[in-house]
This record gives sequence, structure tokens and C-alpha cells, in this order.
Amino acid sequence: MSLKILILAETLDVDSSSAGKAQNAFIKSLAAEDFDIKAYHYSYKEINIKNVQTILIKENRLDIYYVLSRFQRIFQRMTKLNISRFLETRFGFSYTFRNDVNSMAKTLKLEKPANYDILITLSRGASYRTHAALLKLPKWHKKWLAYIHDPYPFHWYPKPYKWLQAGSAQKEQFFKQVALKARWLGYPSQLLSEWMGQFDSSFIEKVVILPHQIPKNITENINVLPDYFEKDKFTVLHAGNLLAQRNPFPLIEAWVNFLDKNPEVKDECQLLLIGPASYHQPKLSHICTNAPSIFVSDGYRPQKEVIQIETKASVNIILEAVSEISPFLPAKFPGLVKANRPILHLGPEHSESRRLLGSDYEYVAVADDILTISDKLLLLYKEWKMNNSHFYLNNPELQYYFSSENFEKIIKGLKRMIS
Repeated sequence: MSLKILILAETLDVDSSSAGKAQNAFIKSLAAEDFDIKAYHYSYKEINIKNVQTILIKENRLDIYYVLSRFQRIFQRMTKLNISRFLETRFGFSYTFRNDVNSMAKTLKLEKPANYDILITLSRGASYRTHAALLKLPKWHKKWLAYIHDPYPFHWYPKPYKWLQAGSAQKEQFFKQVALKARWLGYPSQLLSEWMGQFDSSFIEKVVILPHQIPKNITENINVLPDYFEKDKFTVLHAGNLLAQRNPFPLIEAWVNFLDKNPEVKDECQLLLIGPASYHQPKLSHICTNAPSIFVSDGYRPQKEVIQIETKASVNIILEAVSEISPFLPAKFPGLVKANRPILHLGPEHSESRRLLGSDYEYVAVADDILTISDKLLLLYKEWKMNNSHFYLNNPELQYYFSSENFEKIIKGLKRMIS
């Protein structure tokens, strides 16, 4: 008998954020293994997924918090005063957050736990609205898997992240309640579960590792590469959001160093930086304008385009912050495994990416170690030059780790725990 799974997701829109991509791929992997899935989502538009019943949750405009949130907007527009931080500091969460949570909880009240084996909540960024909605529905707690994609609250992030949210004390108590009430806590990363465990034992007592999934059915019928991609060159690609902590300038300096030391290869090499990078502007564009071998995109590019160039690039980069630890599993990691091109990991040794790639993987460096990055680029170039048609990642263990077959095995294990 097919396992019946109910999902409450904040977004399934692959073009909205990395969370949309990850959650969409998560559900598609479940669907690929013939689970019976119904997914409620708050994507603000209809989303269709093959073999999945998807239901768009509408905002409840009769809720008191909807009225208060609109009153706040009008007040701020008229007075030019932003009172959001004051309200969150006092009450922990915004009126919009509470309205969204109530909208989700009201919709889910229509469902009966007896009709499902497992309920999974998926969220985005620092939101966790879906988890807050489930706290309002105790009848589901015995079947609830709360998926924790990143540390929360923000002050629980490792250095160099120094984020502190308004209402951080209330947010901390909220998340400890999630850890206490949920039957399981799902994490994409083993290191993330260990990191969260230091804040409360509940975060590590209920661990289920559910890695991000390889995107499915994205690249079919896509054969046209964008103009900026020169397919016959040694192409090193970083695709993704360059947050403040993901500093691209050591990589750029290493790239220039690599070409200056090897001028004979300049005309056959390109470095592509694709995705939002507003924090590093205008410096980034200024530097790259004077470096013909470097291309910087004008912000976000569609997922289909990015996945296409990842499969055609010579090397794909994972760039992380300079830190002692990186417990995150980058959402794009499974896609890079599927692309099957060598990965250049620029980040701390104590990281989930490095753990998965293995201790003997050689295309790695600390993100600000310019000379080592330059040396790794030269090593990769030489390997590409000698084995252009056979230059692949070729890691069957990672292919299985991120597969829907492995996913199915883990989920069915949870079902046996319930039975």
C-alpha cells in the first residue's frame, strides 16, 4: 500500500528562490517513488507537479492580523516611519507572519491525520511559517516531520554571520517548541543537525537526514546556450547568490593570477559569475569590466538556463564564507552532482560539502587562499586540456546519496517507526 504523505510548503516556485527549487525537487523525488502525495503551498501562484495534488493556500483576509498588517503599511506610508522592527522586537513576529501562519493553519484544519502516514513542513529562508502553523495543530504532532534547512534563529548562525533578528528571544523559544513538539526533525546536512544540537538536545534527538534532491525534468528540450557561454573554452562557473559572506574577490584575484602566470591560455578560459551580487556592487562589475575573461550576469537568471550551463561548464564552483565551519548543504550541490562536472569547493575544511566530497578530494581550497585557488585552477585546466571529453566528477556514491531511491528508503523507515 502506497505511503500517504501530506506536505505543507512555503513555496514550490522554482524561480522564486533557492528554497523554491529545493522544495520542488524534494516533492518530485517523493513522487518519483510512487508515494501518494498532497502538497499545500503558499507560493502566490498555482504550481503543477506531475503525480502530486498541489493546492494553493489563499491568504485569509478576514484574519485580524491581515487587517493590522495593512493598517501598519498605511501608517508607515503616511508617516514615513518604519515600525516593523519595534513591533517584532516587542511581539516576536510581524503581523504578516501571523496572518500567513493563521491562513496555513486554517487550511490544514480541513485535513484529518488519520488519512496520512506523515506530514512534512518545508519552509524558506528565515521564515518557518509552516512550522509555526503546525504548532497550532497538536493533532498532527505525532506524524510531523519538521524540516530545518538552515540554522534558526539568525543569531544561531556560525561566524562570520552576525545576523540578529528583531524578537530573537521569542524566535528562539518558538523554535525550541518546534523541536519539542515535532516527531522528527529533518535536516539536509549531518553537520547542520550537529550544529543545532548544541543549542538544545531536542534538535539532535530526533534527527532524520534528508539531503536536498537532484532537480528532475528540468533540462529536457533545452539546447540553446546563452550568448555569454563560449562552449569550446575552459569554463569555470559560479552560479548562485553572492551573499555578503560569499566574497568573490579572492576568487577573482586567483583567476587573474592564474592567467597572468599562464598567459598562453588566456584566450581559451572564461570565469562566469551568474546570479544576484548586489552586495558586492559596483566594485564587482568595475573589476570584471577590465577583465575580458570574466562575465558577471545582471542579477538573477532562470533556473533552466542555470542548470543548462552547469552541465556544460568545465568546472562548477561552490563558494562559501571564510569560517571555521560551514554546516550548510548548498541547495545547488545535488544539481552539480547530476551535472557531473568537477566541483571546485572554496570553503572551510569542516563543512558539509567537504564531508560529502571526501577527505581525499583534491579540488578544494579555503575561500580566501588566493595562491591555492590559483594552483587548483591551473590543475583543473591541465586536467581539462588532457581529458576534455572525459572530464567528469564521476561519483556514484554521491549520485545515490542524492537519489530518490535513497530518499524512499529513508521515508519508508519513518513509516516503520509509526507502525
